[in-house]
Amino acid sequence: MLKMKKILLLISIVSLVVFASCKKFLETSSPSSLSPETVFNTSSMAKAAVMGLYGRMTDANIYGQKLSVNWQGVSDIESNGSFSETQYNSPTSDYGAGNFFGDPNNQTTRWQRLYEFAEMSTAVVDGIRNSPILESDAAQMMPLLGEALTLKSLAFFELTRYWGDVPYKKEASKSDLTNVYMGKMDKDTVYHYLIEDLDEAQSYLPWKGADSEYSTVERITKGFAKGLLARVALFAGGWSLRDASLFPNSTAERHPSIPEVNGYYVGRPQNWRDYYQIAVQHTAEMLGSGENPHDLDPSFQNIWESVCAGRQSTYNENLFEIAFGMGNNGDIGSLMGYGVAGNSRYGTRGFGGSYVTSTAYYFYSFDREDQRRDVTLTWLQYTAENRESISTNPNDVKLGKWRIYWMSDAYLAMHRTATSRIATGVNWILMRYSDVYLMYAEALSQLEGPDAVHQSAGISARQALEKVRERAFGVGSPNIYTYDANFLDAIIHERAWEFGGESIRKQDLVRWGLLFDKIEDMKKALCLMYDNKQPVKIFDKTYQPTDFPKTVYYRFRNAEYIDQSSLNYYGDLPANPGGDYLSVNWFPTAAEKPENVQPGQIYNYTMWPVRVLLAGTGLMASYDYSSFLSTLTYGSEIQSLLNQYRMGNGVCNYRYPFPIYVDDIRESRGFLTNAYGY
Repeated sequence: MLKMKKILLLISIVSLVVFASCKKFLETSSPSSLSPETVFNTSSMAKAAVMGLYGRMTDANIYGQKLSVNWQGVSDIESNGSFSETQYNSPTSDYGAGNFFGDPNNQTTRWQRLYEFAEMSTAVVDGIRNSPILESDAAQMMPLLGEALTLKSLAFFELTRYWGDVPYKKEASKSDLTNVYMGKMDKDTVYHYLIEDLDEAQSYLPWKGADSEYSTVERITKGFAKGLLARVALFAGGWSLRDASLFPNSTAERHPSIPEVNGYYVGRPQNWRDYYQIAVQHTAEMLGSGENPHDLDPSFQNIWESVCAGRQSTYNENLFEIAFGMGNNGDIGSLMGYGVAGNSRYGTRGFGGSYVTSTAYYFYSFDREDQRRDVTLTWLQYTAENRESISTNPNDVKLGKWRIYWMSDAYLAMHRTATSRIATGVNWILMRYSDVYLMYAEALSQLEGPDAVHQSAGISARQALEKVRERAFGVGSPNIYTYDANFLDAIIHERAWEFGGESIRKQDLVRWGLLFDKIEDMKKALCLMYDNKQPVKIFDKTYQPTDFPKTVYYRFRNAEYIDQSSLNYYGDLPANPGGDYLSVNWFPTAAEKPENVQPGQIYNYTMWPVRVLLAGTGLMASYDYSSFLSTLTYGSEIQSLLNQYRMGNGVCNYRYPFPIYVDDIRESRGFLTNAYGY
């Protein structure tokens, strides 16, 4: 792992190199005495500048917290905490933003740190390009240029995904400020530049392990650059919200089922197939290359055990990890994951949390034989009594990929004596090799069909999907070949099961044009599950009311931990299976209407559906659940309670982008204004 003192030193160097130690939007301070000419005259100093960029990504407002945890928001498989009727539209928190209630006064969604990262990366790219030793020391300098280009592209990619059309700079800020202030650039043009830069970058970079300099997943190598290029290409060819008044000459294809409101519409480029072809090409080249060192870890659980413990994957499953330092930075695990109560044997502080959680809907979307289910999700939690218990809240199922008992001994020792939250130092995995298989399967199938084979890869889109499913179900399982007959739907489902909690799903749904539809599917299915009177469709499965048990039995495998295999998640048992079994009421029981309803009391049978239906309702201009609620047993009571709350933003459909923070608008000297009704 990169040592924190070294990271801080390198950040200082790169901050001196560039003129981007700015405190205002795209503003530049006076040049440092450590000029670019001095730094980029030697490969060692150029490397220091690049390494400083890696350190910058650990900022809490970049991957330290925001891009990894806080901004996952509401999708069909994730929520930013258990659903709440009091915080869902808060204008000053990540909670409100996660439900698409953006506000220009919300500092939690400010882009300042990302733009500083973008500016620093751009300056390093320019410094290396203009270096007098670029050609004479090409063996050292060209891979560094590849890294810097990739990091610059990554910064602008995140800005574009989260804010839409944004200012894009091809060159670093000049000391005379002539290129500092600028307006928004059409996202199609931004993506064009990113694809150009990433295509160049991947040509300079070695594969992981090709030499000692690039032997760690904490450095960008060819695999990640090609994977990121494919991801950017899919977004470039995907659906996004657009502002007709800002770019009136756009020729974008309009989405067939999301209505335009106030000149804001969902569209995609007419040449989207060209971008999908780019994604096919680079994923195929990876899959078919004999030099490619990446492979799937045979154990899905081992991916997460390893990253929690600070170990690198033996199989090189992870293409790139953001490197954090234990006790110094990174909240991965402490803000989401297996829940641990305070004042337990693990220490006075808790672990895991509710910043990102999931639901019973996602849990039951998995096949019961899918080995990813009980790694990705857990109903279990560790209590102050030093033993596990079972959470029964279907709106708040914890993500299990980050667990305290997988952490290193060094972290556990630190956690036991901590009196406040401490940085876990767990690396954030930015891309895994399974993503390459699934991007290849998606792009190729959409262009040529699921059984098409790209010459470079030597496998079909269908075989790529089944390669990922093989790990999930085990070699030889018939479940590998059992999936939705609509191949795109199969891909959409598979990506949900593979990447839960990894800050991928919401953005996937955005580019597919499915964010609203899939969130609504989740919300209505949960309400039907609580009503427990009608069949419920969850992904490619249909459940009958009796498929959800009213009582779940379980037993302990030792003094502390529950035997997960003992739980009857699917259907009631005829009786307690043994004297050593305990039981809890499952959600169909907890959601029943009590015989005696007391005025002023909150009950699950109405409040659970209300909390679910309020989730994500900043996304569309308006919502009306009256027709749906008329099908539920207590629909009229739920509707009466729901009427007390605001739903819809009133001005724009599919409003997933964040607004630009009010101070950044003021400091742009008139070049920037907010769109989408903000």
